[in-house]
Parts: sequence; structure tokens; C-alpha cells
Amino acid sequence: MLKGTKVGLRARHDEDIPVLLAELYDDVVNGSRADGQPWRPLTPGTKDPRLVVDDSNRQTVQFSVVELEGGTLIGTAVLAGIDPHHRSAHVGLGLRPGHRGKGYGTDVVAALCHYGFTVRGLKRLQIETLADNFAMLHAAERNGFVREGRTRSSAWVMGEFLDEVVLGLLAEEYKERKES
Repeated sequence: MLKGTKVGLRARHDEDIPVLLAELYDDVVNGSRADGQPWRPLTPGTKDPRLVVDDSNRQTVQFSVVELEGGTLIGTAVLAGIDPHHRSAHVGLGLRPGHRGKGYGTDVVAALCHYGFTVRGLKRLQIETLADNFAMLHAAERNGFVREGRTRSSAWVMGEFLDEVVLGLLAEEYKERKES
């Protein structure tokens, strides 16, 4: 398990799937905002790749996020689009509604940075998020991510086009922050 100060990132367990399905993916608004695809209902027992880990997929590493104190499942985290040639990847996370606003997102991003830069030896991590996702923007910036751009009207979400923000963090910036 990767440990932050408040959370741990561990392998996905079978018993995590119904909880994540009910609280993250069955929520039409949250699912639409998080996925970048039109929401659709998922049946119990689904093999949807956002929930069920495919260990043969070397470009994506999915984690279940748990509280260190007590081990309660609080969400999901992912390093996706891992590119071994360019040594880059994309960061994503989703927290269960009852666990938002408690600083867990910042800790999840920190743990994913440790995994990406220290464990995997990546050069660059990137986050793309909706411009009004202030929680993710805050979590990213608290971990040293820099806003690199804004893609205007690039996301169709619940009947309207929204802007997205692209943030990046380089390995040397991460290392510098860790040393200071």
C-alpha cells in the first residue's frame, strides 16, 4: 500500500466495487463530470474498466483509496495513459460524497505523485479537470502542479459545454518541493 498522511492507495478489492458503483458511478451528475463520456447506468456485476481492474493493462494503474485510520474505503485513484517512452501519465481521482472537503484529495494527489515519480520514474504528470472543479484544482496546486492552459468549451457535461484546465508537474519540480 502507498501511504500518504491521511490516506492509503491499495489494490481494488471485489467488495469495493459495489460501493464505488453506488456512490460514484450511479450518480448521474458526478459521473458525467468525472468521466468525459455520457453517463449510462451500469448493472450490478459490471466489468466496466473504471471499476474492475485489468492487471494486463500496463498503461493504467487503479487504486482504491482508504483512510489510514480505520481502513474505510473513501474513493478511487488512477494513473492513466502511462507512456513509457515519454515517461508521462495522467492523474485522476474520485472521492465518495461523505469524504469530500476533508483534505483527502490533496493527500491522494501527493501519493499518486510519489508513485509516478519515485516508483515509476516518470518525468511528467498531468491533470485535466473541469474549470469549476475547485477541489481538484486546489489539490493539484497544493502539490505543485502548474496551470498550463485552458481548453475552452471542450467538455460536454449535462447539457452544456464547459472549459477544462490542464495542469502539469515535472519530476524535477516534485523533487525540489520534497527537498525544501
